[in-house]
Amino acid sequence: MDVIPWIIVTYETSAGEKPVDVFIKKQQPQARSKIIHNIRLLQQYGNMLGMPHAKMLGGGLYELRIRGKEELRICYFFKQKTIYLLHGFKKQKQKTPQKELNLAHLRMKELTLL
Repeated sequence: MDVIPWIIVTYETSAGEKPVDVFIKKQQPQARSKIIHNIRLLQQYGNMLGMPHAKMLGGGLYELRIRGKEELRICYFFKQKTIYLLHGFKKQKQKTPQKELNLAHLRMKELTLL
């Protein structure tokens, strides 16, 4: 039985910018390759991907966890067989900052209304 890979879409602003793509491009080569590896895992396993790679944040929102010298996170959500990458940030404290979550939730709301 072949597993159909999930479709990955990065959030695009009304101005045509893709903040997650910009975030990924800004990272060091080693971190960038880890991000790409984790996105491939996410594409392959979708909602079956769990810790340590992915974590549920609540309200339909998840985070892709990129561990290394720096803790990087990419927030995403599922809509049918599509995974929308909403927001990327560098995690500096134990708890995910509320402003990062608010931004991800805002973008998710925007996309679920389409």
